[in-house]
Amino acid sequence: MDRRERVIVALDVPDWAAAERLVERLGGELRWVKVGLELYTGAGPAAIQRLKERGLRVMVDLKLHDIPETVGRAVARLGAQGADALTVHAQGGRPMLEAAVAAAQAAEVRVWAVTVLTSLDDALWSELGHDGDVPGGVRRLTRLARTAGCHGVVASGMEARLVRQMAGDDFDIVTPGIRFAGDEAADQRRTMDPAQALVAGATQLVIGRPITHAADPAARLHEAQELAR
Repeated sequence: MDRRERVIVALDVPDWAAAERLVERLGGELRWVKVGLELYTGAGPAAIQRLKERGLRVMVDLKLHDIPETVGRAVARLGAQGADALTVHAQGGRPMLEAAVAAAQAAEVRVWAVTVLTSLDDALWSELGHDGDVPGGVRRLTRLARTAGCHGVVASGMEARLVRQMAGDDFDIVTPGIRFAGDEAADQRRTMDPAQALVAGATQLVIGRPITHAADPAARLHEAQELAR
């Protein structure tokens, strides 16, 4: 994989005007972007189309979690809108994941199952009624996603190694919660720097504020991409 393909910049901004300004500042080495809840609700499907027109690949991060029929239909719509990859919650269960994978096949969209959000730690995971710790939860949900045919999972760098050991080499590990040395963790509980996450087995890094809030976003993006050589 080209090093530039391994960094997905999260466009967590409220509208298309802000997203367009940010894309311009990120420069010509940008290859992948993430459209999450904030931008999708602010700009709608047009944001995906406009990003695709710029030659970018788009991860649509809506973390779908509903009954299988509803998720399957939503995946089909997102595929038609131009998504290259999208996220579903692994906790939606095997039938839901299978419905997402089936709907994604026609549009050649990659389905990435979210395991445990990087904003959760063991205490918060337990508070939600789960037995065991976060790594145990990631292990169970990875097994479920793999069985259902998902192309990969979204997991923190702290669990990337165990996911790689379980799932083998032909499985995407998309890692958010990335922080460079000196960055604030903010609302993230399970963070890791880019180099560590890649060594642990991550295939792609989702990076938001450490790049988008930098004084020079293009330079910070280049720094992250260089680590992915």
